[in-house]
Amino acid sequence: MSLIDLENVGFQADGQTILKDISFSVEEQEIVTITGASGSGKSTLVRILSTLQSRTSGTITYKGKSIDDYDPIQYRREVSYCFQQPSLFGDTVKDNLQFPYDIRNQAFDVKRAQEALTAVDLNSNYLDKAITELSGGERQRVAMLRNVMFYPQVLIMDEVTAGLDEDNKQIIHKMMTRFNQNDHITLIIITHDQDEMDHAKRLITIENGQLKGDERRE
Repeated sequence: MSLIDLENVGFQADGQTILKDISFSVEEQEIVTITGASGSGKSTLVRILSTLQSRTSGTITYKGKSIDDYDPIQYRREVSYCFQQPSLFGDTVKDNLQFPYDIRNQAFDVKRAQEALTAVDLNSNYLDKAITELSGGERQRVAMLRNVMFYPQVLIMDEVTAGLDEDNKQIIHKMMTRFNQNDHITLIIITHDQDEMDHAKRLITIENGQLKGDERRE
């Protein structure tokens, strides 16, 4: 059984078809890269996968059960969505890394947070750093760490390297590899980046709201 199965998924809004008959499966611990031109529907697709939007047709199952049958909070803890523009809140890095503990009514694990920061080339004292002092690449790293303080089953990353310089892209790529190989997280990556497309293990192409290619390269 696949981890995620989409069958004939579609989405219409204001009489316009955004997605039509999208069908594919995602295996546990797979890395799936999704690409397509701006407006092709790929971001709509992953927002539907993460239950930030509702499909208008078709079925999506997660672990063999319709995503509609899950408690939304529990589902989003297992299928986590990382936005293109990192949205940080509060005043400090700590405010963001502590948030996943707060919503679970658990004590903040300072040591784990410090180790996570050093693993992505940020000093452990960044916990007390003001978010207004972070660069774009640092903000993206903190936002991604917030998503994995408690490991999800699936991490959806929507253009998370867009606008970053090459050094920060490489750091993000190392994070992705670590999440997948060490932490056993299934990755769904949305990208326009040609290098990421070239190195994709599996590349799904969305064109005009339809699935136009599904290439496995392993």
